[in-house]
Amino acid sequence: MLKVLEDADGGQGIEELDARDLDGLARAGARRMLAEALELEVAQYIAQHQGEQDEEGRRLVVRNGRARPRKVTTGAGTMQVTAPRVHDRREGRKFTSRILLPWMRRSPNVDGTLPILYLRGLSTGDFQPA
Repeated sequence: MLKVLEDADGGQGIEELDARDLDGLARAGARRMLAEALELEVAQYIAQHQGEQDEEGRRLVVRNGRARPRKVTTGAGTMQVTAPRVHDRREGRKFTSRILLPWMRRSPNVDGTLPILYLRGLSTGDFQPA
């Protein structure tokens, strides 16, 4: 089987693993995909506004590092995400990710599933499967 490992340079490699680690592999893939989507969203936003400059010739929309890491629960499990930040100096404008909203800690699909799981556990009295 395959195993995802962190390389010394922060990259990921694949090595032997068994089926018990399939969830971990899915979480690692989901985390990478989410990180890529967030990077693409920021790059597209900055590219749209790259021609806008102030009186001194400085860009009004620039990258501004990364936000603090936070945990987000998705269908693939809970993962830690570090979203890129954007400094938008235009009057009355602010970049907000449409993928990962500032207050979001759970995927909307997970939020919809929790009440169903809770009710199923109540009706059968068996919380373990729920």
